[in-house]
Amino acid sequence: MTRKLYILSVFLLCCVLTNASLLMKNNGDQLSLRLNSPDKKLRMEFSVTTEGTLFYTFSADKKELIGKSEFGLEGVGPVQFVESRKKSVDDVWYPVWGKRSKVSDRYNELTIDLTSYDLIARAYNDGVAFRYKVKSGNPTSELTQFNFADDYTSWFYNGERANLGPDKLTKVEGRRFPVMTIKANENSYMAIHEACLNSGEPLVLQSKLNETLFSVASKPNDAWRVVFFGRKPGDMVDSHLIELLNPDPENGMDFSWVKPGVTVWDWRINGAVVGDFKYTMSLESWKRMVDFASENNIKHLVLDADWYGPEFGQNSDPVKGGKVDQVHQIITYGKDKGVGIWLYLNDVGGRNFPLEKTLEQYGNWGAAGVKYGFMQGNPVEKNERTQLITRLCAKNHLLCNFHDGPVHPYGQMRTWPNAVTREYCQAQLDGHHVFMPSTFTTSVFVNMLSGPLDMNNGLADLTQAGRVDESSPVPSTLTAEIARTLIVFSGATVIPDIPENYRKHPELLQFLASEIMPWKESITLSGEIGKYIVMARQAADGKWLIGAATNETSRELEIPLSFLGGGKFEALIIEDGDDSDYRTHRESYKSSKQIVAKKNSIRVKLAPGGGACILLSKVNND
Repeated sequence: MTRKLYILSVFLLCCVLTNASLLMKNNGDQLSLRLNSPDKKLRMEFSVTTEGTLFYTFSADKKELIGKSEFGLEGVGPVQFVESRKKSVDDVWYPVWGKRSKVSDRYNELTIDLTSYDLIARAYNDGVAFRYKVKSGNPTSELTQFNFADDYTSWFYNGERANLGPDKLTKVEGRRFPVMTIKANENSYMAIHEACLNSGEPLVLQSKLNETLFSVASKPNDAWRVVFFGRKPGDMVDSHLIELLNPDPENGMDFSWVKPGVTVWDWRINGAVVGDFKYTMSLESWKRMVDFASENNIKHLVLDADWYGPEFGQNSDPVKGGKVDQVHQIITYGKDKGVGIWLYLNDVGGRNFPLEKTLEQYGNWGAAGVKYGFMQGNPVEKNERTQLITRLCAKNHLLCNFHDGPVHPYGQMRTWPNAVTREYCQAQLDGHHVFMPSTFTTSVFVNMLSGPLDMNNGLADLTQAGRVDESSPVPSTLTAEIARTLIVFSGATVIPDIPENYRKHPELLQFLASEIMPWKESITLSGEIGKYIVMARQAADGKWLIGAATNETSRELEIPLSFLGGGKFEALIIEDGDDSDYRTHRESYKSSKQIVAKKNSIRVKLAPGGGACILLSKVNND
């Protein structure tokens, strides 16, 4: 770029940038642009050198958290600045379902127009994001870096194992997968993820020992690179940043048929004995589960593997095999009771038989959803196949849940509200050896930032004796188990026990039955990564529920009720018993009631590995 052309570009840019959140300055050999959040608390600064090298920094509350970091694409030819454009949006998103019924969609946007691609950046009040829009060439690699300003503490997703961390950034080496959660100081938290992964390879991060710099190791795509920010870790849990970076449903598709809620499951009941009845994965057991669901505001029953034959059997026909006649009967029985039926589909059956026809058949049968298991392929192939299945499920009015190492959630529930959950976590019942109380209190601040999770919490019998698939005890207390069903965000909260075990505990069952979605509001009241969390959610009928869970350390918590509206509320408070302890699998608990208002607080005591459940119902003053 000649000096004359560069000066002309600077002049034109000054004419373009009029919003107070977008400033420009000429530092001799580079152009600098500034993007502020609407509340002006967050800031990104971008610089474009005359040689075409691009850098950015990120600051929050006037403190730099990500230092000078390179960004851009390789393999697209020379990069020169052309112009920049700005936009401010102040809108509202009304999700079909989610953490709340109304979401503010407010941000400032900056587009840096370069010769080979555009860099589009957005600043929200709870984070920033940027993406590349290629205009010419085929990028060979991505140059994006996250050069953290200090040796912060970090945690990472780790597949079906306990999360990695806490580790200082300089101690992290090699490839890591999002979500990456970071504690900079007591008042500054960040998380790195991606949004709107339309195609290509899911995000992979890479670092070297003794460095605080992380780079993008995955191949280029058009997804948003996202930096969450919160002054408390719960601020990031409550964020909608990932969903807001995705578009609305395609062609105005109607998703009013999507009904989120608590869901019972046949896989873990298999082998349980009650009196002279033995639970199996068959019609009579399914009917008992449907009856229980219907009585307790539970939306669905999931039929898991082997209903159409051995799930990995090459000849197991997913529309004709196994217990298909019983499946027809339970779908009809469920409709009469107001309970939808999910059907499991293994990737073997999904590939060996025509997928489109299979899902169309499930829709015609009246099934409610599809749980898809053990998808094969590399990350790019799995992303493409996941999107295909989600689209086909939407076409046939089927909810979908992906298990067994799925592609991470990236906010797709805004475009495809039928994508209600994924097993992007250590499902509790598949790994008791790693799923300790601290696993839960870490993953809710790491994995759950990506979107809705299927973690399978909520056992009512902690011994699980006699079960076919997994009969080892659960490292939790009974109150913690039920509290976790509220804390974990999911459009299908899959609970794994038999009806009789829940009926033994009427107060806890009342709490479960009150988890009526879609949620009107959700607020993380307090929490520390790996230590504890307190979550409040307002059900569709207006009642408030609070769930608290701790790690291996017992603790007392003072829970303020300032989020309540006016008037008085009856609080049902369920706490761990005096002898409760996750190591001895005590199922004791105690319950009490009191009348409270928003000016009050409730004190609860959590046992080691324990929890608390609080149900708040408005008192009718008439």
